[in-house]
Amino acid sequence: MTGIDFYFNAPDRLQVACRLAGKALAQGKRTLVFAPDPELARRLDHLLWTWPATGFVPHCAADDPLAAETPVLIAAEPEAAPSCEILLNLGAECPPLFERYERLLEVVPAEEQGRAAGRARYAWYRDRGYEIRHHDLAKLAS
Repeated sequence: MTGIDFYFNAPDRLQVACRLAGKALAQGKRTLVFAPDPELARRLDHLLWTWPATGFVPHCAADDPLAAETPVLIAAEPEAAPSCEILLNLGAECPPLFERYERLLEVVPAEEQGRAAGRARYAWYRDRGYEIRHHDLAKLAS
């Protein structure tokens, strides 16, 4: 069964997504970032080229010719993506086919609208018996 991690109170969802993608890369895990909003995907792509300040996280779109050999992929449609161990969700809804991944990472922003969508996803997973781990980013920052 897919393990689910919720990272909540994220001051900047994209920066947290970059950190999580970088951590997965360091652990040798392929990651698909589900970004259904094209503008969000574009912003994430740009940020991954400049984060961390001394490097970058190798990534491309899931439909890129280099996707088969790239450790971090960005997709609006995870169905078409190559095999990955981790799915990082930046959508407002539960991502399609999340159960085929070893782990699902949910990044929930600190602002109210994003928190409400995060709570709905959390309840959906919990009601279906998924084990959920919690990471309060506000506590980790202090």
